[in-house]
Amino acid sequence: MILNQSELFAKTTREAPSGEEAVNAILLERGGFMAKNSAGIYTFLPLGFRVMQKIAQIIREEMNAIAGQEMFMPALVDKRYWQKTGRWDLPVGFEAVGKGETTAGFVLGWSHEDLLTDVALKFLNSYKDLPKAVYQIQTKFRNEPRAKSGLLRGREFMMKDLYSFHTSEEDLMKYYNEVAKAYKKIFERCGVKVVYTLAAGGDFTHSFTHEFQAISEIGEDTIFLCDKCEYAENKEISKLTEGDKCEKCGGKITVQKGIEVGNIFPLGTRYSEAVGLKFTNEKGERVPVVMGSYGIGLSRLMATIVEVSHDDKGIIWPRSVAPFDVHVIKIQNSKSKNQNDNQKIDKLVHDIVGQLSQKSLDVLVDDRDASAGEKFADRDLLGIPVSVIVSEKGLTDDSVEMFKRADMQAERVSVGDIGKHAANI
Repeated sequence: MILNQSELFAKTTREAPSGEEAVNAILLERGGFMAKNSAGIYTFLPLGFRVMQKIAQIIREEMNAIAGQEMFMPALVDKRYWQKTGRWDLPVGFEAVGKGETTAGFVLGWSHEDLLTDVALKFLNSYKDLPKAVYQIQTKFRNEPRAKSGLLRGREFMMKDLYSFHTSEEDLMKYYNEVAKAYKKIFERCGVKVVYTLAAGGDFTHSFTHEFQAISEIGEDTIFLCDKCEYAENKEISKLTEGDKCEKCGGKITVQKGIEVGNIFPLGTRYSEAVGLKFTNEKGERVPVVMGSYGIGLSRLMATIVEVSHDDKGIIWPRSVAPFDVHVIKIQNSKSKNQNDNQKIDKLVHDIVGQLSQKSLDVLVDDRDASAGEKFADRDLLGIPVSVIVSEKGLTDDSVEMFKRADMQAERVSVGDIGKHAANI
């Protein structure tokens, strides 16, 4: 995609949004990636939605690689599904009352174990039908009383939820470990280092579960982490203390703050027994299906990327999720008497964009009538991995300045080599 910056729907701002303290909220709003509508509710503007789409694509690729099949379930979930599993009275969701009705008959979906288990009654009847795994990427709604920290704690957010169905606990745990590996790949591809952490089950299961924690001071979770083997436990369930000796490797236990960016749950037969989801095994017996569920908050992951990858000037997007691959910045003197030079710069920009397009790179072209200082400030705020600065300086030798956002380093590059250099960064 090639887009002129002057055509963008949203604009950058110099001032931090009022009432926001989290880095992700400040930078994403200032950069025109999102707009706040209410506490914990945001609009994803074109730049922000492009980042979300990149994250979603990475997730899809890794879920498909472990036999996940994508589907889409309704956000409006009938009360009867929640009643079967005993989760109707939980204060997590938003009840939906239609006009003219006096009582709520639906909840805006905050998770979909209840509904999907009921759907599975129609299709999973024999051991020959198992295992199966399905997932969706969908908006979720949670009645979050402490909506804060930008996208890290919201009331409406984008989530990937995967559900698996098995004949036994053994088969479940085999797939559970496959998902754990896939999650690590997802976070690595998104530029986020995570710690695999033992945790409690919460409202999903009575057994222990695992979280994927990104170490960050803004994190609301406290984890005990071995400084050697990286074994970790959430403080909620842990008996460890700072300075303890790790039972796994003998390393030292440290205390860290973490952002939970993903979680996996061995549900067992909790939901299948509640709904009556059974299959006929090889002995001809009717037994409950064993289940697992696995979640990643896309918007939360987007916020985490910003929290762990920024500086005092703005965001530093990893190439894999950046809204554009290359930022071409045109520096012209609109008051210059030498209009011939400006025309040459225009032609140079056109040729460079053509090269980049041939390399299948997405390009944002800063064509605005603005000062060099303003354009460079926006370059750093938006955080696109590579910038190409085209100015009068390079007209004599057909060169441009190539700037890397990650290390703030620049070098002169021949125009003919732009496509090759940009594709390799």
